[in-house]
Amino acid sequence: MMEDALQSILNDILVTTSVEEAFSGFILYSPEEEHNKVIYCNESFLRFWKEAITTLDGQKAALQYYIKTLHGQRAPKRVRLLCDMLALAVEKKVIPAKLICEELLISDKLDFKSTDTWCQTFLLIKKIIVFVDYKGCRDLWNLILDKTLSIPKNVNVSTAKKLETLTKVISQILDRNSCLLPSYFAVNEIMKSSSDEPNSNHWLIGDVLARFVDSFRQTARMVSITGRSKLLPIVGHSSSIGNAWKLEQSTLRFPLKGMLPYDKEFLEPQKCLLRYVLEQPYSRDMICSILDLNKQQKQRCTVLEEQLVDMLILAMEKMEKEVATNTLDQISTELLWRHLSSQVIFFVLFQFAGFPQMVETLIKKLSKNPMLRGRDHLMWVLLQIVSGSIKKNPVSDFVTVLNLFDLLYPEREPLPLPDLKNPNCMIQFAVTCIWIHLAQKEPIKRPTPPALKHHLEYIQQIRNSNEVHMSRVALACNAYSTNAEYFNKPIKILSALTTTPLSMALLDSLTVHAKMSLLHNIVTKIMTMAKHQQTITHSIPAVLIETYSRLLVYMEIESLGIKGYINQLLSTIKEHHAWGILHTMLEMFSYRLHHVQPQYRIQLLLSLHAFNSMPQTNQNQLYLCIESTALQLITGLGSTEVQPQLSRFLTEPNQLLSLESEELNRALVLSLARAMHITGSETLSSNWCQDILAKLMSNTAHSWAQHTLECFPTALNQFFQQNPYNSENRAILKRNVDEEYRVWKSMNNDADLVKHFTAENRPPMFLCVLWKMLLQSDQLRPVIIKILETIGPRMISKHIRLFTDYLVFEFSNSVGSQHVNKCIETLNDLVWKLNVVTLDRLILSLALGNHEGNEAQVCFFIIQLLLLKPNEFRNRVAEFVKLSPDHWLDNDWHTHHVTFNQRFPEKFFFEGLYEATRTQMANPPTYLPTYFVNVCLRFLTVFDIVIHRFLELPPVSKSLETLLDHLGSLYKFHARPITYLYNTLHYYEKKVKDRPLMKKKLVGSITGSLKEIRPQGWCLTKDFNDYLGRPGDETWVPPQEYYHKLIARLVDTISGDIPEAFKGCDWRFNEFPNASCHALHVTCIELMALSPQSVTISNSLLDVVLKTPCEIPRDKLMMWINAVALVMTSLPDSYLSVLNNRILETLKSPLLNGASRPVQGLFATFDFASAHTSFSEAPCSYVLALTHAVWLHSSIGQLTLLPQFLKNEVRPLVKTEEQLLFVFHLVGPFLQRFHEERTRCLLNITSEFYDMLAAVDKNCATHHLQHKDSICDFLYHIKYMFTGDVVKSKAESVIKELRQPLQQRLRFISKGAELHVQSQSS
Repeated sequence: MMEDALQSILNDILVTTSVEEAFSGFILYSPEEEHNKVIYCNESFLRFWKEAITTLDGQKAALQYYIKTLHGQRAPKRVRLLCDMLALAVEKKVIPAKLICEELLISDKLDFKSTDTWCQTFLLIKKIIVFVDYKGCRDLWNLILDKTLSIPKNVNVSTAKKLETLTKVISQILDRNSCLLPSYFAVNEIMKSSSDEPNSNHWLIGDVLARFVDSFRQTARMVSITGRSKLLPIVGHSSSIGNAWKLEQSTLRFPLKGMLPYDKEFLEPQKCLLRYVLEQPYSRDMICSILDLNKQQKQRCTVLEEQLVDMLILAMEKMEKEVATNTLDQISTELLWRHLSSQVIFFVLFQFAGFPQMVETLIKKLSKNPMLRGRDHLMWVLLQIVSGSIKKNPVSDFVTVLNLFDLLYPEREPLPLPDLKNPNCMIQFAVTCIWIHLAQKEPIKRPTPPALKHHLEYIQQIRNSNEVHMSRVALACNAYSTNAEYFNKPIKILSALTTTPLSMALLDSLTVHAKMSLLHNIVTKIMTMAKHQQTITHSIPAVLIETYSRLLVYMEIESLGIKGYINQLLSTIKEHHAWGILHTMLEMFSYRLHHVQPQYRIQLLLSLHAFNSMPQTNQNQLYLCIESTALQLITGLGSTEVQPQLSRFLTEPNQLLSLESEELNRALVLSLARAMHITGSETLSSNWCQDILAKLMSNTAHSWAQHTLECFPTALNQFFQQNPYNSENRAILKRNVDEEYRVWKSMNNDADLVKHFTAENRPPMFLCVLWKMLLQSDQLRPVIIKILETIGPRMISKHIRLFTDYLVFEFSNSVGSQHVNKCIETLNDLVWKLNVVTLDRLILSLALGNHEGNEAQVCFFIIQLLLLKPNEFRNRVAEFVKLSPDHWLDNDWHTHHVTFNQRFPEKFFFEGLYEATRTQMANPPTYLPTYFVNVCLRFLTVFDIVIHRFLELPPVSKSLETLLDHLGSLYKFHARPITYLYNTLHYYEKKVKDRPLMKKKLVGSITGSLKEIRPQGWCLTKDFNDYLGRPGDETWVPPQEYYHKLIARLVDTISGDIPEAFKGCDWRFNEFPNASCHALHVTCIELMALSPQSVTISNSLLDVVLKTPCEIPRDKLMMWINAVALVMTSLPDSYLSVLNNRILETLKSPLLNGASRPVQGLFATFDFASAHTSFSEAPCSYVLALTHAVWLHSSIGQLTLLPQFLKNEVRPLVKTEEQLLFVFHLVGPFLQRFHEERTRCLLNITSEFYDMLAAVDKNCATHHLQHKDSICDFLYHIKYMFTGDVVKSKAESVIKELRQPLQQRLRFISKGAELHVQSQSS
């Protein structure tokens, strides 16, 4: 019905009479007649459309019929007439313009070959598209782009008219002044289209599109980090955590936001970055983070697979080159292949890389260039996988290895047998071991390679040999670990340790499968002893424990290693109450294990709290061990580990906190304060830890001295200010102690005394009473022992805590040195003579006590006297530091330690008190076996806290220096001395910045303790060591050359050219995971310990790349910028803030404040990479590049300060277009990170951008902005990629006040802005 009516109207328009057709060439119509006919047709068409069609579907159907007729016409005049009618319908608002354009473009009759129809259609679209809203224009733009693809690329000149018509429509849509749609939409669709079908447009159209896309290159650069592909993280450092280094798993490209024409370096696979991280020890977690790999899911990552293969090939090439040039470094080579082996094992084990596919790739690459120098090492790596996986997988997964044999072992004569005394002999046997494993799984249908003949015969010969030669035993284990018949004997020999622990060299020579079997045997043996509680009668052999601890350093066997230790071994110990073994295992964990992942350390801490609540662990020696281990775990948490680990327990904080030990909970608060400060998270909300702190206060309410609170981050300071705890008045405490002492003197019945002093609700004052007895020279009565034993070690902590408060009060009111000396002697007797309390527990309680003003100084005075005045502890320290801390190199360390303990025995069961009271022990105490611990090592953790407390109070600096002089040598045995030094100088930067001698003493004492066992230059540079060697020199100002050398050392280390002093280090036993991490920390320590102010030091650091870049090789400049950025972000905020000053200076520079114009254009000036290549870089581009590097390496806590900096300091300066664009270039690259990690900051920054734009537009009222299109494109990018409509109100308020060109372009930011612009236009 509708089609008939429409056809009738069309007939009136198009149909001619037979006479007209016959005389078409001779009939002449008057203009008036033509005009009237058109008017009549238009009126009929419009009337029909208004009256007959009322629904959208009806409109579509009618329009489709109409357009089908239009596109079926061949007469140009008729086509033009029909198009004019549609145009009129749009002008009269009868038919929506979008609907007409859409139906025209999707019509299958619209053919490029039909010139008139094509041209008239696009002329019509050009005419009416202005009536389409911007969202409709976007849809039409998509259709037009699709239509351009239908045009043949090789059409001739005759099609110029059609191409020109289409090009005009495209130009109109893309015209920045017309603003039919946001240009950001248009470029987005172009980029999508070109990515699907690149170079598919005719050159004429392609040229228009390319020029338009190229206009967005500046926007792309505004959101791109300068030199991004050349910036590298340091594995194990805080900046390596988070989203900053993520790559797309499938392509290895940076995850870029928006379809913008990014520079080539951002679109290429970042193989160098991935390979660099893979090359670093302990990088597997970072690799999983970068590629978003989940250990719980089996997901093969082909790009990772390729990189692992490439690294193996590169290692072989390196060996070929070094052997050929006679420069082979055996130690570095072994470290490299050991690391590669560990990486391959991990990623294949978790199925992130496929072993068969890796072997196939190796074959392809090596077939072009078989490298024989590194073949044995390659086979050693492959042996790890074959021996560990062949039992559970089909042989087809491994037979491809045989093809490598053909490639790499082409010899027709047998290879000579390696020397078993050579550490590399196991590597040379690897290929034969693989052959044996494959043959064991399934008979090999091919002859034995001639090269392996002698090796195979030798291994077969030793499998039945009774000769116990460790190298032969290891070889048998490697060859037959999948054959129980031949494997049991050698593995039992390894497990049956009697005299010395297995050396690291021997363990390194075992395959991972053999190590796992050995570890399983040892753990089974310990668990069996635990089940039968055999350690009550005899201890576990020390060599077994030492070997067990050495096996736990291998990350490849984590599932059986540390995971088994936590989940299985400790559970068995707890179940069977094997407390002697528990004591041994905790000793081993504290003093033998390195690089234990934080989740396992926290899991152990939870277990310790559970152990502590058990009545069976309320034994003096065991309780002390549990509490000491817990203290080490808490204080040893890395700054970047605290928040992620504590956040796991927000709903159940009690699991993490001690129910009774105030000291442990105080230590947790101190670790939290330090972590918040160093990571910059004190700038973030502290809500995440409020519940933990509240529960902590509920368990062990306490308060902190004002000088300690001053060092706390603001959030923690406020919490303790808002939740005060008033401890007992010291004068009242003294009266109560005197009263208790009178009770003691008045009671004669022992049972009554025990009942009185051990009553559950009695104040814990018995140690105070005992102290008064000793001061008064009272006769000590045997009931004292009964009281102390009844109180027990768990409750004695409260007595010690109250006793130290009382002690400080007593000393504060002492008169005369004789009384002080007597007090110290009495204290010394309590510790060493009567064995009532251990030194470390007493000092810990004193150090963590809440003492203000004069009392704090008295407390520190007591600590000093207690540690230094008597000889007992000093003698122990002097003797103990003669031992070596490198336990993994010493197979007789336990014997030396036993000798030390025999000379200086520790007593935990009041033996001295028994002797003083002339009481006979009913039952001799059962001492738990001691392997690795003594009072010196336990005191080290306490000493860390003592030093920090002393630093908080400057008047006691001299006392601290004295302590360091006498006891600083203990840091030789500290598990993390450099980390501790770094944390101390960082956290107490405000306290020590004006105390250069204190910093010198601290650094010199701790690093000096290791100088005899570390190579020269392992930590401090020669210049700084010279500074330390000048006593009293507190004014040394290093020259600029010093900073240059310091950064050069870090650059070399990161780039792989490791300094000699850092080489050869076994990172498995180091506090740092790799050389770069070590280099960064020692660099920061030097800088923080220098005498000049932080501003001077920071400016000198920045000047290394900003003022003296000519001294740096131009091709390595980004590496230097990267190094400076790493150092800057690792220093306290006072150092980092200097960069802000450089930014402000740059904004005020003539180039940006409008005083001068850049010769090569503003954007070219900002483009550091291009300008650097052409030797035309400007100072502002250096600042831009350095700032980008610094902010990339910054933690999100450090970046959170950025909105405030923009608001308070940058925005008031921004008055010119150049300044605005500089700020956009500066901040733009980090919007994505804010979007992912701190949305509120992103919104604040966006608001600042609009305020800056308003200020610039107002300030430039006499002329239009030259780069307004790029400015608007950038703001649209923020809207559509990050903020959406969240900042709509702010945007609207600013846009309404802008001048017309900017208003016109930005009107699509929000509906309100669009309506405002429309109302102004009308």
